[in-house]
Formats: sequence, C-alpha cells, structure tokens
Amino acid sequence: MALSEQEIIRREKLQNLRNLGINPYPANLFPVNHTSKQIKESFEEGKKVIVAGRLMSVRDQGKACFAELQDSEGRIQLYVNRDVLCLEEDKTLYNQVFKKLTDLGDFIGIEGELFTTQVGAKCIRVSGFTFLSKTLRPLPLPKVDEDGKVHDAFNDAELRYRMRYVDLTVNQNVKETFIKRTKLFNSMRSFFNEAGYLEVETPVLQSIPGGAAARPFITHHNSLDIPLYMRIANELYLKRLIVGGFDGVYEFSKNFRNEGMDRTHNPEFTAMEIYVAYKDYNWMMDFTENLLEHCAIGVNGTSEAIFGEHKINFKAPYARVTMTDSIKHFTGFDISGKSEKELFEAAKGMGIDVDNTMGKGKLIDEIFGAKCEGNYIQPTFITDYPKEMSPLCKEHRDNPDLTERFELMVCGKEVANAYSELNDPIDQRERFEDQMRLAAKGDDEANGTIDEDFLRALEYGMPPTSGLGIGMDRLMMFLTNNASIQEVLFFPQMRPEKKQTIELSDEEKLIIDLLKTNENKMDLGLLKIKSELSGKKWDAATKGLSKNNLIKVNLVGESKIMELVE
Repeated sequence: MALSEQEIIRREKLQNLRNLGINPYPANLFPVNHTSKQIKESFEEGKKVIVAGRLMSVRDQGKACFAELQDSEGRIQLYVNRDVLCLEEDKTLYNQVFKKLTDLGDFIGIEGELFTTQVGAKCIRVSGFTFLSKTLRPLPLPKVDEDGKVHDAFNDAELRYRMRYVDLTVNQNVKETFIKRTKLFNSMRSFFNEAGYLEVETPVLQSIPGGAAARPFITHHNSLDIPLYMRIANELYLKRLIVGGFDGVYEFSKNFRNEGMDRTHNPEFTAMEIYVAYKDYNWMMDFTENLLEHCAIGVNGTSEAIFGEHKINFKAPYARVTMTDSIKHFTGFDISGKSEKELFEAAKGMGIDVDNTMGKGKLIDEIFGAKCEGNYIQPTFITDYPKEMSPLCKEHRDNPDLTERFELMVCGKEVANAYSELNDPIDQRERFEDQMRLAAKGDDEANGTIDEDFLRALEYGMPPTSGLGIGMDRLMMFLTNNASIQEVLFFPQMRPEKKQTIELSDEEKLIIDLLKTNENKMDLGLLKIKSELSGKKWDAATKGLSKNNLIKVNLVGESKIMELVE
C-alpha cells in the first residue's frame, strides 16, 4: 500500500503515542455531557462541561492554543493553555501529546469550563484532554481566505459519494440534507399513524417479481433450490393484507430494479406505499395533497421549496389534468380510441424513438414523457390513464378505455402514483395475461409471470381500495433542492472503484530500473552518479518515489543505501 508523506508521519505519531503509554483507540466510555449546540444555547460562564469530537483547526500561540472541536451538532472553540492543562511540572500532555502528536481530524475528549473571550466568542478553557481516536488519513479541509473565497473544497461528486463519511465531516450542509430526510420520514409516518393506519413489513425476497413493470435482480436460494427476486414493489403483498381485514396499511420499502442509473434513478431506492380500504382515487388525491403539504412544513417549516430555478408550493389543493387532455394540449393529438398502429405512427411523427415491441400503453407513455410531463412544474395530478398503462388499476367508472389512476408531477418528474385498486379477480387475470403477451413480444419491463396466489387472495374478496406510492428519494430531492438522487442517498450505488495507478516520470522510471539491475538496492551516491540526472531532477524524482512509498533509504554503517519497497 503506497502511503503519502502525511500518512507516514501520522503512523509515526501513532507509535509515539503508544510509546508514551497512551492508547490511541481506548475502549472505555468517555462521559460526554454536553454538545456544542447545547453549550451555545444555554451558555453559562464558568460552567463545567465534558465534550468530545474531531479537532478541526488549531491556532498555535506558543504556551497556549485556540482550537475548534466539531461534534454531531456543530463546532465549539477551545482554549488550551499549557499551565491550565498541565498543573504539575510535567508539561508532556501539552508540549508533546497535544501540540506534536495530535492532528486535525483526531477524535479527542475535552473537560473544561466555559468562558467568553475578549472578542465575545463562547469558548471552553480546557483542563482535561483525552485521546479517543487517531486519524491516519488527513481530512480534505476547505480553507477560506480573507475575501471569503473557499479553497481546497471537497466537492468532487464521485469522491463525495464514495467516501460519504468524509463528505459528512467536512461539508456540513450535506449532514443537514440527511437530517431533513429523517424529518420527512417522521412527518409522513406521523400523518399516517394519526389517521389510524398501520405500518407493516413485507418480503424483500419474492418468488415472483410483481407490483410494477421493471427488470428485477435475481438470486438463488440454496436450501430451497429456487430462484428468488429482489422486490421491485411491495404492492401485491400490501393488498393481501387488505384482503386479510386491515383497513389501512403502509410500508417504507427498499425496492430494487435492475435498470439504468442516472441523476434521478438508483437501482436501490426507497418507496412508500399505502393502501386504504373503502376509498377511491378521488379521495386519495385529497389525501395526497394534504400529506405533502404536511411533510413540506415538517421538513422545511414552510409549504414552499426551492428546486433549481423554481419555487414549488406544496400547499393544497393541486391542479388536476387528464392524460388525454394533457397530450391533446401539448401535441394536438387525441389518443382517445386510437389503435396501436395509429399511436405508433403518431409517436414516430413526433420524433419519438419507438419500436415494434411497444404496446398501446407504452406508446402513450412515451408520448406523454417526451412531450408533456416536463411542462408541469407546480404539483399537478395527471389523471385517468389508458387501461393498457395500468394493469393493476380499476377500470374508470365513466369510460371503459381508461383507469382510475393519477400520477403527481413536480418539476416535470413523477413523485407519486395512485389507483382505485382493481379488485375484480377475473379482470385482474385478464390484465396479467395481457402483460404476459407484451413480455412475449419483447417488452422486457412487462411482467411475464402471473401471481396465482395474489389472484387467489382477490378471489377471497378485497373491498374497494385506493393505493398510493411515493418515491421518497425523489421527493427528498425536491424538498432539499438537490438535482441528483445521489445527493439524498447516504451510499448511492457506484461503479467499481478503479485501482489507483501511479504515473511515473521518466526520471523516476530510470531510478527504478537502475535499482532493479542491482538486486533492488544501491549506494545512494553511486545511484545518483549512474542516473546522470541534474540535482533538480534527482531531487524531484526521489521525492516523488518516496511520496508514493516506492523507495526507502537506510543507513548502513556510514553509507546511505536506497532500496525498492517490496
């Protein structure tokens, strides 16, 4: 493992701490009794406090230092005076341990009393110092100059997502996003619980991938010797519970879809689905807009949210537009009563990429996605979808070609999807068979398997029911002004990390080759002569090789020997 110069130095400090009898990773409890936020909110001059966190900055003033400690709730200033910290003659704790062996990023425990500095800063006068964890890698700490310009910011997206633990440490706004994520889930959960609905859990491993049109992840159960699928949706299981007699059930579920990745899609995502007996999609629209208004206020303290250049208002009520009217408005084409061929030709004429595997539902979906949905910025319900697009949805009470379904659009993206649920088992079987025909035709998102147990459940009778699904990650994006789904997931899916390759200069390669011809080691002076490098190039090459931990120099007698690191 190639170590940087700073990493080598930190490992040396680690050993020096142990040599002084200090355990850099103690096991015993440290009795924290205050956080930085609590101190600032209820500051009391002379009050004794015990805090812990990362050391984030130090301003050395000789026999004293000002420093900043960062805990889970912010930062607090420390004043470390040598003679206060070390009351006896032995000043090792200050001179050696704190000043020389402690680095930025180290976890430390502090005991002291509160005081206000001459410039009015709230501060802890340190009387006790405990090492809690030595950091072996330097944090990428941003620096702010006198003009307020930030330098060395940790803002590379791939590094931030891959090393979220560093991102959370040095970019405080990131932590705020995930605090708001928890507030969103808590707000939604409280809204459902107060309405009397029950939170439940359903299987992640399923024998049949159902409840949505998507490609599943497939695994194998060794003991049963059967294939299993990571769930693409939990819909069919929640409906079984409605059959079983619950009036309202909901679940925050981890779903998995073996499809593409982009700024709004992750193969593992969180959805919320709720099903309420004796309701329809009209009731669910009212319920949804009140729910989202409640959640927006719970997360941000207001029903308004900024997303990019748009100010979104989640205050109820929301506009309602049928899919037919939307397509007619933005394209001039009326989809009512059109055949598959007519829809195919219309889509082609609009410049939409279509193929022969697409049925009527997919063609209409492509037209709406390409020409309509991007126009809806404020929360808008798109209602009454064609039957071919909704295999689990109840036929519209006024038009047998349509279904009682809505999707909620925000900033041109779907946030919620809801139905008056199909509870006719005969109609449901016919819809499943239509899906199987589409799968056989080549539609890889159509469900090619009939869930016989779900049909059996429907045959026992399911009351009129309305269901709602919300993509929690996408909703979180809108509430926190994040254009990428990776920003609202602690650990988004990433491509495999590329192995770090060290690019060597010609001079560095020359030194390596000379060492290899002499059993990987050579007298330093002789090697320099044989390399025929100028002093400047020699110094740059040996410094680069040392930094990448490729060479080391040993003193053998009075000679300096350079050798390759194994």
